[in-house]
Amino acid sequence: MQFLKTIFWVILAVAIAIFATANWHDVMVDLWGDLRMAIKLPILLGLVFAAGFLPTMFYYRARLWRLRRRLELTERNVVQAPMTPRPPSAPPRESAPQPSSPFEAN
Repeated sequence: MQFLKTIFWVILAVAIAIFATANWHDVMVDLWGDLRMAIKLPILLGLVFAAGFLPTMFYYRARLWRLRRRLELTERNVVQAPMTPRPPSAPPRESAPQPSSPFEAN
């Protein structure tokens, strides 16, 4: 399985390298006012991808970290809590006999 994962990443890296070399030209980005910036297209795409991916990844990792901490705290509390016996259950109550039909007289 590790071999397939390695092949996948190698193919993806080669595809990105081919795309980058085929599209290596300047793109003009209008900033504010009369300010313009020339940037290579693959670099711009990488920056835009990172701007969208990194905040989501940080949020996911922070949420995972917080859930792991809560789980560890709960596990510690379970280990430290004394085992108390369950309270005795009450005997079942006897109920009045139910008529088989709602039209029966009592």
